[in-house]
Amino acid sequence: MLETIWFVLWALLWAVFFILDGFDLGVGSLLPFLSKNETERRIMYNAAGPFWDGNEVWLISAGGVTFAAFPKVYAVMFSALYAPLLLLLFALIFRAVSFEFRNKVEHDSWRALWDGVHFIANLIPCVLLGVAFANLFMGIPVDAQGVYHGNLLGLLNLYGLAGGVFFLCMFVLHGALWLSIKSRGDLQTRALATATFAWPVMLVLLVAFLALSALYTRLFDNYLAMPALWLLPVLALAGLVGVRVMLRAGKLWLAWGCSAVFILGVTFFGVMGMFPGMIISSIDPAATITAFNGASSQLTLKIMLGVALVMVPIVLAYQFWTYRLFSAPVTKEYVQEDEHAY
Repeated sequence: MLETIWFVLWALLWAVFFILDGFDLGVGSLLPFLSKNETERRIMYNAAGPFWDGNEVWLISAGGVTFAAFPKVYAVMFSALYAPLLLLLFALIFRAVSFEFRNKVEHDSWRALWDGVHFIANLIPCVLLGVAFANLFMGIPVDAQGVYHGNLLGLLNLYGLAGGVFFLCMFVLHGALWLSIKSRGDLQTRALATATFAWPVMLVLLVAFLALSALYTRLFDNYLAMPALWLLPVLALAGLVGVRVMLRAGKLWLAWGCSAVFILGVTFFGVMGMFPGMIISSIDPAATITAFNGASSQLTLKIMLGVALVMVPIVLAYQFWTYRLFSAPVTKEYVQEDEHAY
């Protein structure tokens, strides 16, 4: 029972990370395409500025839960996926540096350098997260000892690349919606146009990814065995449709909320399709690490559950306060007059 609870919590932590860090990854990936001048670039930086470091807490939490609740999963995952995870780590480090270093020197070339770094450091995680999770859904070549029989290029298969493109579009749509909320004027108009354009692309990619999932994975086995799970892809589709409806109605916060529901549904669709598998072996089904054979002791899981029930609401309350405090749009006057603006 505790293993199942922690499996669901593990999925939820990844979903929250995708929802919260997804929008600032999306905004960063749109930087060279939507910003037309220095003021607009600063508005885009400051649209994510107060939130990005707090959002990454959920990545640390997801990794920490994997380590503490499912140590065998953590060991194999961070060994088999060492190269993409290391690339992800370095990208996130350079993203943080780009926020802080960009305005240290008053020179166009210096700023252009860090704008390029910022774009690449946001784009790479979008793709890598999709590639990594698609390969986890499909299964990776690990043996009974947890040894990975593959390389980085092996992860760049058709399904893995499809996952990378899917996640990139998902985060771009999410980021465009966020920028629509946080900006005004021409920049907001371009952000809305981007979200409107990305929506049908996202719908096509969703259908294509589901079709490829049926072909390359066994995710749908759980859905055929437990029909109630079909509520998860229905939830994702409802969220995506809601984005379109709310965009047409001009209700931008609700459109972003529907996008968050879409990401939640997509994440749970994939992870619950794996259950109880967490590291699925593509070369030996008996070597698959599950939520049951890869979990910590019952005592550890009980203690962790108690800590989570206390600490997670505190973190959520703090983040809610942060988002409320910085809910106002980022204007030209703000970036020009506020000495703390990026």
